[in-house]
Formats: sequence, structure tokens, C-alpha cells
Amino acid sequence: MRSIRRLFLLYRLYLGIALIAVGVLVNLTTGIFMAWIVYFLGLVCIALDLFLGPMRLIQEAVEQGDMDAATLLMARVRYPRLLLKPVRSAYYFIKSNMAMVNQDLGSAEENIRKSIGTKSKTMKEFEGVSYFQLGVIAYQKGDLKTANTNLKEAIRLGLPDKENTAAAYLQLATIAMNRRDFRTVKVYFKKAKDLKPSTPEIASQIKEMEKYISRMPG
Repeated sequence: MRSIRRLFLLYRLYLGIALIAVGVLVNLTTGIFMAWIVYFLGLVCIALDLFLGPMRLIQEAVEQGDMDAATLLMARVRYPRLLLKPVRSAYYFIKSNMAMVNQDLGSAEENIRKSIGTKSKTMKEFEGVSYFQLGVIAYQKGDLKTANTNLKEAIRLGLPDKENTAAAYLQLATIAMNRRDFRTVKVYFKKAKDLKPSTPEIASQIKEMEKYISRMPG
């Protein structure tokens, strides 16, 4: 059953075109009464492909960590602007994440802004994550002012868990450190530490930053 669903999601456009061709044949042989049903089914298949794309399969591939399969499936989306708003927002969000993995910062920023620009209500919970990503991109580009603004916006909008929130505060502390604003460094660092993140990478960053803070003036 799963394989049938996968085949349908992958090839429903071609199935729709085939059904319309069959509809034409039925129309010529038996008349429009029977043909319209086949036409309707064909149009539904084409509409589903254009408005939804293979997003379910893309999300499954990403969840399984199969980025090669996800990339191939993303390429099957022919007209992203025709995707329904929440689907289009998710499409650009995933595309941005994939660009980040490949360190293609320009593409990552472009796609995350497209995702935010859809203003999809169903993707509202990911808006904070989107701004967090914009902040990280700006920081990697050396634009500390934009990074600072986007990270603050990410925290204001809300991040999905304490790990992401702690990471955002640590990034803000690092930006403040670059500016030699030691008072602000300590404020953001305390907020990150108080969240008690359990992710090894973030916990390690907190330990390292604590060493620097102990040597700071004031």
C-alpha cells in the first residue's frame, strides 16, 4: 500500500494526462456523458501535483536523513509558485535548510525569506526558527548588525525548544563579545545557561564561553 501511494505521489501528473487522453477517446466513442468523469479524475490528478507537489515524500526523505532523495524530489516541483501557501512555505523552508547543509548561504537566505514571505498561518510556529536561521546566515556573512536583529526577532517570536533558544542567546552573546560589550555578553550568557540545554554541542559552547567570561573585565 505504501509503495502504491508513493507511485501515485510521484506520477499523478502523468496519470492525469493519461486520463485526459482516455477521456478524449471515450468522448469520441461513447459521448461526453461518460467522458466527463474521466476528464474530472485527470484534472484532479494534475491539480494535486501542481498544488501539493511531492511534499509528503520530501518531508519523509528529510526525516530519514536521505538528502539525496530529498534533492531529487525537490527537483520534481516544476512550478513552486503554484503550490498552496502552506505547502509553498514548507517547500522553501526545506530548500533553505538543504542549502545551509551545503553552505550555500545566498540560496539559504533567499529561500528562507521566500518561506517567510508566503505568510502561511500553518507555518507560523516555524517563523521564529526562520529568523534564527537568517541570524545565523547573517553572522556567517559577517553582518553582525543584521544577525543581532534577526536573532532577537527569533527569540521574540518563539523557538520550538530550550536548545534552540539557548543557541540563539549564545549567538547573541558572541556578537556582543565581538563588540566588546561585556555587560551584554554576561546577560545573554546567563539566559542561555539558565535554560540548562542538554545538547552536547550547546553544553560544550557554554563551558567554553564560561572560561572567557571569567576573564572579562567588570
